[in-house]
Amino acid sequence: METNKEKTGLSAAKVAGIVVAAMLLTMVGTLFIVKNWLFPSPFEPVVLSQAEEQRLERKLERFEQIGGRTHRVPPGQPGAMPTEEDLKPEPYSEEGASREIRLSEREINAMIGQNIDLARKMVVDFSNDLVSVKLLIPVDPDFPIMGGKTLKVKAGAELAFRGSRPVVILRGISVMGVPLPNAWLGGLKNIDLVEVFGAEPGFWKGFSDGVAAIEVRDGSLQIVLKE
Repeated sequence: METNKEKTGLSAAKVAGIVVAAMLLTMVGTLFIVKNWLFPSPFEPVVLSQAEEQRLERKLERFEQIGGRTHRVPPGQPGAMPTEEDLKPEPYSEEGASREIRLSEREINAMIGQNIDLARKMVVDFSNDLVSVKLLIPVDPDFPIMGGKTLKVKAGAELAFRGSRPVVILRGISVMGVPLPNAWLGGLKNIDLVEVFGAEPGFWKGFSDGVAAIEVRDGSLQIVLKE
């Protein structure tokens, strides 16, 4: 009998330990969920290395920039002001103009981070034929639900070029990790928007008619425009 009591006591201690451990894990998990749902951390802005910065500057030099400046303006600083050269009358010409846009994922995220309204609130990811976006959207404090909190929104869209035309397919949108139903997205999920809407005059037809090529790879985006 004494041996049975000892065994019973040992079993009870184990059960109590398991219960306490489960409670602690539940508390930690709950705190983690609350923090990530209601208080998501701002995204860390991408900082380019000196070599990456120089490559980006060379790419941006192909675009005409107000003020004759190709370097990016730090967040919170006023943008470049037009100079006399910017407003100098000259005949229009497309001679020598490049119709190709090629940027890396890091370059785009670094440029997003320079925008005072988007810094630490938006990041973009490029993988094969897929563009993904994360957004942190502050909720107005007076809003009845989650007022003053921040919503984490994710979205993904397939972006490619097949059959001599662009392909744009919304793969989904999620809010706080919960995918939205296709009905809430107007039935636009997993359909080729260019194929469905590009036959009639409008944005998608104009977009399709103006693009000669699109290629999204892991970490990079390339778009070639038509004449």
